[in-house]
Amino acid sequence: MDGSRGAALRRARSAALVGLAVAVSAACSGAGDGGNEEDADRAARPPGSHSWTGRPCALLRGASPADGFALGTATDSASPGAREDIGEDGARARYRRTGCLADLRGPDGSSWKLTTTASVYEGARAARQAYRARENLDQAHGRGPEKVHADAYAIPADDRGRPGRTLLLRNGDLVLTVSAYAPYGSTARDVRRGLEQIVEGAAHRTERGLRASGSPAP
Repeated sequence: MDGSRGAALRRARSAALVGLAVAVSAACSGAGDGGNEEDADRAARPPGSHSWTGRPCALLRGASPADGFALGTATDSASPGAREDIGEDGARARYRRTGCLADLRGPDGSSWKLTTTASVYEGARAARQAYRARENLDQAHGRGPEKVHADAYAIPADDRGRPGRTLLLRNGDLVLTVSAYAPYGSTARDVRRGLEQIVEGAAHRTERGLRASGSPAP
């Protein structure tokens, strides 16, 4: 009886030690390679309201959109006037648009390109309808999409032979499109990781920069 009780205790102690070792190993592997931080970046940010800006390229300055990349010449494209977009049942939703076209210098000195287009709608419902319409169109044309989270997806892009990637996301009253293009002669497979980092980093900085004060913090 005592022998069986002692064996059970030894088995329980051994299982507890194994569980502890697994937990420590998982924590260490996540802390060293940035995996947890990357997962957080890919997650949906809390919904918020956003404001228009006449200097969208300024939102990208101050930090690199991806490791080793430097922002070069950048041109603002900002339209303060409200536009109309047909919504459900013929309703015309209103929005204002702003964007940035920028050159990027890669870690090896190569030339990349980045574009952002942000449409700030009069309300979250109109933004959701516009986002879903674009997603349905991309699906109908066989362009994916590759889901990033519930309100963001990515599709492959191309600029006269330059492989690229486009990320579309919706957050509250904002619909944001970010595209990045690799150097000429690149293969989509070789530059995929760089493109992912650029579009996700630029989207994060742009959305955060346009977020109106008083909106939920990310």
